[in-house]
Amino acid sequence: MPLPLNPAVAATEAPPIMAARRWLDGVTFPADRPLINVSQAAPVDPPPEGLRRAIAEAALTDPAAHLYGPVLGMPDLRDELAAQWSAAYGGEIAAADVAITQGCNQAFCAVMATLAGAGDEVILPTPWYFNHKMWLDMTGVRTVALPTGRGLIPDPELAAALIGPATRAIVLVSPNNPGGVEYPQDVVRAFFDLARARGVALILDETYRDFDARAGAPHDLFADPDWRAGFIHLYSFSKAYRLTGHRVGAIVADPARLAEVEKFLDTVAICPNQLGQIAALWGMRNLGQWLAGERAEILARRAAMEAGLAALPGWRTLGCGAYFAYVEHPFALPAPALAERLAREAGVLLLPGTMFMPAEDPAGARQLRIAFANVDTAGIAVLMDRLAGFER
Repeated sequence: MPLPLNPAVAATEAPPIMAARRWLDGVTFPADRPLINVSQAAPVDPPPEGLRRAIAEAALTDPAAHLYGPVLGMPDLRDELAAQWSAAYGGEIAAADVAITQGCNQAFCAVMATLAGAGDEVILPTPWYFNHKMWLDMTGVRTVALPTGRGLIPDPELAAALIGPATRAIVLVSPNNPGGVEYPQDVVRAFFDLARARGVALILDETYRDFDARAGAPHDLFADPDWRAGFIHLYSFSKAYRLTGHRVGAIVADPARLAEVEKFLDTVAICPNQLGQIAALWGMRNLGQWLAGERAEILARRAAMEAGLAALPGWRTLGCGAYFAYVEHPFALPAPALAERLAREAGVLLLPGTMFMPAEDPAGARQLRIAFANVDTAGIAVLMDRLAGFER
């Protein structure tokens, strides 16, 4: 007799990245035509040497690096993030407003665990980040889809019409995953005002803030003296400093909220990874110029993607920025079948829009996400040649 299985977990979609990788089972690629993997938004290169040396030194010489630390994170890292965010956003953020987590996914889960339970509702713009949807499904929280249309910018007025008695939060991701778009400052402010007026939380995931094409702060929410009343900010060190394997993220929120978050974190992980936190702190203090170079390179790849997609007949770019391009394809095939054929026949692994959309939304079958951050401009040219060749 099989063991019991939580029906909410059973009903949750399988991890999309792992599902896509299974398309490659039994497929080999010639040395002169290797796979172009644009399925996952994660750096594949190691951190810069100075950061790796800082990790090694801590591992060898700092006994505390191998012990439990504070549940809400290393005090020095919380201080540093509070200071840098206060300067960057023109607001007042204290170390007590900051919690460090095991990656930004855990930050989202921890915050959501304090906000919503089974039967509650959370508004996600579509296309959505699939791990956000997966957590809501696993915990019995109903996802309310907020369609964004061709521009991929959510409309606060449409969101207002979706808020009901069970609504607990609105979640925004900017620069967006999967869409790549950067939400205008006035749109973010309108959502902040809406959430505060209706008594729901506004969660803003800025995992990709370091690769925003705009100069200056992307929003002014921290400048509002009452930001703690309803605003929760999420961040990831993984993309900025290539620390994906070390799992370091952050929450900025009211200390009273973080006291509730602490319960979740203590139960799930006890404390964040100590070596990862040491690395994140060293990066924040020493890699500002290096990170500016990383941003410039990502922006150059973004420009190459925009130009390459514009030259493909029948393709339509819906959004492009940070690590992602989100496109409409011109084929009769639905996106899942097309993506699998592209992997096997063209050596291009990308994700279908159906992985980011409600099952009943037909738009997903026409859409694809291309995570281009790990492909240089020469590689992007090859990618475009393969997409054009497949069309022929």
